[in-house]
Amino acid sequence: MFQNPKPHCLSNHHPRYDPATGKMTRMHFSNLPLTIRTAPSRPLVALLCGLCLLPAAALAACNDAPAAGVDWGGCEKNRLILRKAQLQGAKLAGTTLNGGDLAQANLSGADLTRASVERVRFSGAELERAKLVRLIAYRANFSAAKLVGADLTKAELMRSNFTSANLTNANLEKAELQRAVLNGANLTGANLTGADLDRAVLTKSNLAGAKFAQARMFLTRLEGVDLTGVSGLVQSQLDGTCGDSQTKLPKGLKPSPSWPCSKEE
Repeated sequence: MFQNPKPHCLSNHHPRYDPATGKMTRMHFSNLPLTIRTAPSRPLVALLCGLCLLPAAALAACNDAPAAGVDWGGCEKNRLILRKAQLQGAKLAGTTLNGGDLAQANLSGADLTRASVERVRFSGAELERAKLVRLIAYRANFSAAKLVGADLTKAELMRSNFTSANLTNANLEKAELQRAVLNGANLTGANLTGADLDRAVLTKSNLAGAKFAQARMFLTRLEGVDLTGVSGLVQSQLDGTCGDSQTKLPKGLKPSPSWPCSKEE
C-alpha cells in the first residue's frame, strides 16, 4: 500500500519502472485508495458548524423586518422608507441609515449610538429617551420631532433642522450644532454644556432652565429669545452672539455692542 509519500513526490503522475516492458511508466495517485486514519473530534465538528452558521445568523438579523425591538446593530440600511414605523426600543447602534425617511416613526427608547443618519427625515418622529450618543446626523431633519429626555451627547448635528422640535431635558452636552436650526424648539432644561452652537439659529426657542456653560456661541442667532432662565452663560459668550432689542438677558449680562447682526452673518 502507498505509505505517506514525501510532499515533493505528490503529483497526479509519478514515474516507476515496469519490468514487464522494461520501460518507465507513470502511475496515477488519483486512482489509489485513500484511508482516513482518524475522524475529527466531536468538539471540533461542533466548532466548525458554529463558525459556518455565524454569517447566516448575522445576515438574518439585518434582514429582519422593521418592528419594535428589532436588532439591526451595525447593519447597512440606507434609503429606507419607514414612515410611521413602530421601532420603539430598536437596537440600531452603529447602523447606517443615510438618506432614509423615518417621518413620524416611533423610535422611543431606541439605541442609535454612533449610528449614521445623514440627511434622514425624522420630522414628527417620536424619539423620547432615545440613546443618540455620538450620532452622525449631518443635515438630518428633526422638525417637530419629540426628543424629550433623549441623550445626544457628542452627537454630530451640523446643519440639522430642529424647527419646533421638543428637546425638553435632552442631553446635548458637547454636541456639534454648527449652523443647526432650532427655531421655535423647546429646549426647556436641556443640557448644552460644552456644545458647539456656532452660527446656530435659536430664535423663538424656549430656553428656560437650559445649561450653557462653556458652550461655543459665535454668531449664534438669539433674536427675540428669553435668556433670563438659563444657567452658565457668561458675557464673553454673549459678546460673540447675534441678538436684538427683544432678546432678554439674565441679570449681570448686557447686550453685545455688535447687536443687531446683519442678515449675512
